[in-house]
Amino acid sequence: MSSPSGDEVPQVGIDEISAALDLGVKLLDVREDDEWAAGHIDGAQHIPLGDVPSRMDELDPDAPLWVICHAGGRSQRAAAYLDRNGFDVSNVSGGMLAWVQAGKPTIS
Repeated sequence: MSSPSGDEVPQVGIDEISAALDLGVKLLDVREDDEWAAGHIDGAQHIPLGDVPSRMDELDPDAPLWVICHAGGRSQRAAAYLDRNGFDVSNVSGGMLAWVQAGKPTIS
């Protein structure tokens, strides 16, 4: 999955996630299996970055979708790809690194 540098998707911050989930936003975690197992946000859906193209049918095309990874790079690539495929998508700036540094909860 490639992402030309011109792909721009909205950026959202970690402080917006909890309220957004309550409003029906879906959170997609594109980290690898071991990263997911080490800790993730409750309510997130997990599809590793490399699997996104073949597993897009698992995502709700009618719900806003926020994408997260470790620091924001992989999620930006996934968000740009999903945006090109018609999803209402935003990238979570700072990723799980920022989430954990802010002392926010994870489950494993």
